[in-house]
Amino acid sequence: MAADYFHSYSVVGLLAVVGVLFVAVAFGAGRLLRPVVPTPEKLLTYECGVDPVGEGWAHTQIRYYVYAFLYVIFAVDSIFLFPWATVFAAPGFGGATLVEMFIFLGFLAMGLLYAWKKGVLEWT
Repeated sequence: MAADYFHSYSVVGLLAVVGVLFVAVAFGAGRLLRPVVPTPEKLLTYECGVDPVGEGWAHTQIRYYVYAFLYVIFAVDSIFLFPWATVFAAPGFGGATLVEMFIFLGFLAMGLLYAWKKGVLEWT
């Protein structure tokens, strides 16, 4: 019984070793076959097709981070609505899921109200 148990793990281990070897061989072949001709243009930092100007450090305002964070919160919450809608349509789950969704939307509205009261949603 123990031999069968460890045999299944040996198959997984063998597959992992084969996968690592495959990646190592692919990277090694790429390193051996690619041409290496460093020029000043190739060694220049490239970002979005624009030549770099100035320092590498740039200041960004925190409000962009806050908007991105709020977007992620609302995107995750909207993803929660799809499974809820499928369960809500199932017979026998309508009332309970409706109450749960109103509780969920209440928490979401409280968070949005808190952000609005703190002035996070003002762009100026």
